[in-house]
Amino acid sequence: MSSAPVLDQVRAVPPAVSPVLSSRPAPAARPEIEHVLGPARGGAGAPVVEKPLSVAERLFNQGWLRKLVILAVLAGIWEAYGRYLDNDLLFPTFSATVEAFVRGIMDGTLPARAWSSLKVLLMGYAAGVGLASLLTGIAIASRVGTDVLETLTAMFNPLPAIALLPLALIWFGLGNGSLVFVLVHSVTWAIALNTHSGFLSVSRTLTMVGRNYGLSGPRLIGKILIPAAFPAILTGLKVGWAFAWRTLIAAELVFGVSSGSGGLGWFIFENKNMLDIPNVFAGLLTVILIGLVVENLIFQTIERRTIQRWGMQA
Repeated sequence: MSSAPVLDQVRAVPPAVSPVLSSRPAPAARPEIEHVLGPARGGAGAPVVEKPLSVAERLFNQGWLRKLVILAVLAGIWEAYGRYLDNDLLFPTFSATVEAFVRGIMDGTLPARAWSSLKVLLMGYAAGVGLASLLTGIAIASRVGTDVLETLTAMFNPLPAIALLPLALIWFGLGNGSLVFVLVHSVTWAIALNTHSGFLSVSRTLTMVGRNYGLSGPRLIGKILIPAAFPAILTGLKVGWAFAWRTLIAAELVFGVSSGSGGLGWFIFENKNMLDIPNVFAGLLTVILIGLVVENLIFQTIERRTIQRWGMQA
């Protein structure tokens, strides 16, 4: 018997269709999505997938350049307003302030005063970070520690550090001890509050994974909690730095008057008494520049190497 008719019959039999697939309704069209078939790849009308950026767009994408433009605009407004008033005793121009700033840099006055302030700031900031870390560790370890931290934060965080200056004078006398005391107060509660909030926001899944790997105590905190909560911790460090810097300048105004020595705060107060307002603005400009350097070089470098590198922030 020839096999050709059999093959023809096999070809003529339609393929079996699954009853489940045949009974399944066709997917409904979604009006919110528009499907457009583009031309074939390589055709004359193929869409542009990648387009090089122009020079202006590349420059605009540079964050440092955008900030520099903002600073230049602010300096221009400062210069224009100073020239409009035309009164150096009331509001010196930006150019007069820069001249006083360069003069203070050249004779060594501003660097010496700035270093005097930064030394005290680093001591108080380091002590505040250490105390905040201790309080946060106790709070994470037990419920009683959490209650203690929440109670102390509610009590002392709203208390301005300047209000403690009279007590600091009585307890520690004139000198760096009093300044460090008020700095520790201004730093501790902001860092402790943000760090504790960051630890509480860590997913329990991460904590359970760490415990499954045998981590507990300090190892769990160091390998799981701190990396996961680092965005909140870094925010606390930034806020603590800002509080400490402005508290130090304000405290030096008072302690400088009392003891006849000090850093940038005393420099500002001294030149105000001599009615040398350009030098006063030069001292304020130094405070601003130090704040910009710390924020844009130190903290942003830490953020790029940790938070952005770990994929926790775009």
